[in-house]
Amino acid sequence: ERVDSIFARFAGAATPGCAVGVSRGGTPILERAYGMADLEHGVAATPATIYEAGSVSKQFTAAAVVLLALDGKLSLGDDVRQYIPELPDYGEPITIRQLINHTSGLRDWGAVAQIHGWPRTTRVHTHDHVLDIAKRQKALNYPPGQYYSYTNTGYNLLAILVERVAGMPFAEFTKQRLFQPLGLRDTQWRDDFARIVERRAIAYSPARDGTFRMDMPFENVHGNGGLLTTVGDLLRWTENLETGTLGGPAFLEEMHRRAVLDDGRTLTYASGLVISEYRGVQEVAHSGSTAGYRAYLARYPEQRLAVAVLCNAGNANATQLARRVAEIYLGDVARSDAPPAGVRVPSPLLAALAGTYRNTRTHDPVRLVAEEGALRLEGAGALVPLSRTRFQYAGHSIVFDAPPRAGERTGFRRITPDGDTLRYEPVASFAPMPDELAVYEGTYTSDEAEATYTFETREGQLTMIDRYGRARPLRPLYPDAFDAGAWMLRFHRDDAGAITGLSAIAPRVWDLRFQKVK
Repeated sequence: ERVDSIFARFAGAATPGCAVGVSRGGTPILERAYGMADLEHGVAATPATIYEAGSVSKQFTAAAVVLLALDGKLSLGDDVRQYIPELPDYGEPITIRQLINHTSGLRDWGAVAQIHGWPRTTRVHTHDHVLDIAKRQKALNYPPGQYYSYTNTGYNLLAILVERVAGMPFAEFTKQRLFQPLGLRDTQWRDDFARIVERRAIAYSPARDGTFRMDMPFENVHGNGGLLTTVGDLLRWTENLETGTLGGPAFLEEMHRRAVLDDGRTLTYASGLVISEYRGVQEVAHSGSTAGYRAYLARYPEQRLAVAVLCNAGNANATQLARRVAEIYLGDVARSDAPPAGVRVPSPLLAALAGTYRNTRTHDPVRLVAEEGALRLEGAGALVPLSRTRFQYAGHSIVFDAPPRAGERTGFRRITPDGDTLRYEPVASFAPMPDELAVYEGTYTSDEAEATYTFETREGQLTMIDRYGRARPLRPLYPDAFDAGAWMLRFHRDDAGAITGLSAIAPRVWDLRFQKVK
């Protein structure tokens, strides 16, 4: 009944829903389903309904590569260009292990495709497209091994690598070496989106009028995502990551080997697995999101508990749902997640910290807002003050360079839960008048994105027009920077102050250059 209450809003015949599975010591103790698998044909979801697992799929791809390494067919320290020579030579090798743990520096191909003008799910992308985009990139986000940045490109390249090394399709290799031996009878890859899959749930996202619209991943890229499976199969899979029945101790060791950066810092990311803690309990997990599908698979090794959640509702937070289920079975072992009480900081001092700041690594902005006696990170909630210079939210620390003073802002450091330190500096407000926007007008092109954009001032706003005539008004962020929706633009000037080009910046693409051509 407690689990049912968690999924209550997804129950019924008018909404897509979710399936949930729980196992203890490898034995399933609960499998339930809620809502509809297919709204168009009135098909209710069951525990046997097949969903797409999004990036939960990555651990299966990593496992395939690890098996080839144990077979002696490759080494995880090999330069990936040894197997995929089409990739550019960036002056230093990118290893297979760096692809596995997102420390390669490679830009995410889907983000580049979005900058091009056709985001994922709007065209039928294939691995040929992924490789074509990857080989066009003249630069990385950073030198391999220096930082972490999540990129689907690495996992699509891993699927291509497996095919080349194994001499068979990636889907066939994983079927022979993973799915069949473990009895995952309902698991396969969406390597052909048009293939009929019995019992597959259709994915949906909510529309503004309160109804749902179909939101399917009409693409054939896989390895980064694209695993079609059930909660029961996911529980069987994650149990093997506990016991090593398939693969043995060496397999388990590699699957759980956490990334180590060049500076010696150990990350939480391993081989498609995030090894961290939730409410004081060790958690080995990964989330997934593709089109309208949502997923979360978590294992709590010390309690021998596993939880799988698969949803076909784009408004479902599978991570939150799975963790609420886990809390029921963890009981008193899971500690409260109540934030620290904090100290009192006078409202005028909080107001002195409010404003826009720029990440000096990636140039993306964040905005701090002082309201109702609290300092808030826009989009992330209230910060808990531990002192006048140190704040906390969701395991992150915000440390200002100096105590706040009216009319004077300093920069701050954001320290992430896995120890990364990001530097932010204050930037001035930016509200250009229409006549000030003329300096940005013109045509800009990028060979890396295969895109050309024209910028004009329309109705007092700088507007970006693509080659299809689609126009998008831009919102000013800070001087020379504009919000373009899922990505931002940062214009570049020469020593004389003239605009010479721009950078397209997204969370997974840090600096993709466009040159001004007229």
